[in-house]
Amino acid sequence: MTERESALLADVPTGLFIGGEWVDGEGGATFDVRDPATNEVIHTIASASAADGIRALDAAVAAQDAWAATAPRTRSDIMRRAFDLVAERAEDLALLMTLEMGKPLAEARGEVAYGNEFNRWFSEEAVRIAGRYGLNPEGTGTMVVSQRPVGPCFFVTPWNFPFAMATRKIAPALAAGCTVVIKPPALTPLSTMYFAAILAEAGLPAGVVNVVPTASSSKLSGPIIADPRLRKLSFTGSTEVGRKLIAQAAEGVLRVSMELGGNAPFVVFEDADLDKAVEGALAAKFRNIGQACTAANRFIVQSSVAEEFARRVTERVDAMRIGRGTEDGVQIGPLIDQDAVAKADELVQDAVSRGATVTTGGEAIAGAGSFYQPTVLTGVADGSQILREEIFGPVLAIATFEEEEDAVRLANDTEYGLVSYVFTQDLARGQRMIDRLETGMMGLNVGVVSNAAAPFGGVKQSGVGREGGLEGIHEYLSTKYTLIPVS
Repeated sequence: MTERESALLADVPTGLFIGGEWVDGEGGATFDVRDPATNEVIHTIASASAADGIRALDAAVAAQDAWAATAPRTRSDIMRRAFDLVAERAEDLALLMTLEMGKPLAEARGEVAYGNEFNRWFSEEAVRIAGRYGLNPEGTGTMVVSQRPVGPCFFVTPWNFPFAMATRKIAPALAAGCTVVIKPPALTPLSTMYFAAILAEAGLPAGVVNVVPTASSSKLSGPIIADPRLRKLSFTGSTEVGRKLIAQAAEGVLRVSMELGGNAPFVVFEDADLDKAVEGALAAKFRNIGQACTAANRFIVQSSVAEEFARRVTERVDAMRIGRGTEDGVQIGPLIDQDAVAKADELVQDAVSRGATVTTGGEAIAGAGSFYQPTVLTGVADGSQILREEIFGPVLAIATFEEEEDAVRLANDTEYGLVSYVFTQDLARGQRMIDRLETGMMGLNVGVVSNAAAPFGGVKQSGVGREGGLEGIHEYLSTKYTLIPVS
């Protein structure tokens, strides 16, 4: 570890952030955070208990009324200061993210910029919360429709985008006037803790945001979700866990936002610009080392261009540099842990056993870190696990189709519906794909769709609700209707 890395980690808090203070967890429990590139412990932080979680909720509840009554412009100004502070410390935050998560530093910088845009976007939306006012149809009274913050929120965020997933939830909640308890991921909690310190420096009042990292997620989350004072639950993660949380939230009839699993189709038609399709494929598949819910999971390529597409993709993937994310020029860092390596390898071996061909990669890399070779598979057969399950690794799996109807059927043949990618130069066909593909988002001739100004979310078992865009703040607002009779 370099001197700069050690100095940065020394600046990251080690406690829980409750009521505006960094405090120890109950009983002094701690857990380690490791660098997935080396498996070395890089930080040891407090592990929150169930009682600590309730303490955090107590703080959020105590701060709720005052924060809701805070002028929208004041909330906006605090968030804008947070945006400016993150921008000033972008290099430190990017390095911290690479150390705890493993992604290449260039991608970490991109995540800081993307995640920070939620702070800017929702700082602007805080002053634009609108309602309605008008005479009712009968002429007997005036209807006033207003928006109010839903109240204290509980957020559970994933390890793969530790900064952006925190800002994507915290920023709209703050803009709407809601207080927050957030449980960052045990594998990558440091980015969220660093951001909490920035929010405090920006002037956020004590108790408005509370951070409770823990080594035991279910023990912490259960009592918070069951508490009748909680009004909103937002989770990003697997569909399996999301179902359980929705069931728990049902007891209190909580508002929920769920961004769950994906199985994104990447459809390439024979009239596509193959240069653009290859660039889009590399972005959609290998961003974040394939560890993204928006990652292209199934490459569905028209048979007439499949061989050429595979050749070009293989050439590019074969040249990718693998290594620790802090090293110059690295494109593929480690997967988050050895379980992720085993999962990727299991899916590859299953596809090969069913007739797929490995054109490059296809093996785990020996050593202390959790690395897997960037891989391309061709001739992936129906029934292969890799076409049914979210890969979450650097494996590009190609299947073929003949006609447009086949492409639509294959793309929609999944319980998930987060995002899809389509490459075609036929505008009419592109419009048909927009209408027919069962996903909440779509990239047409582009491999990355996320933007703070756009609504992010899926359909089917990929979740409910939207984050970002004009729609994002409404997840944290409740509508109130008042009738004033005509005198």
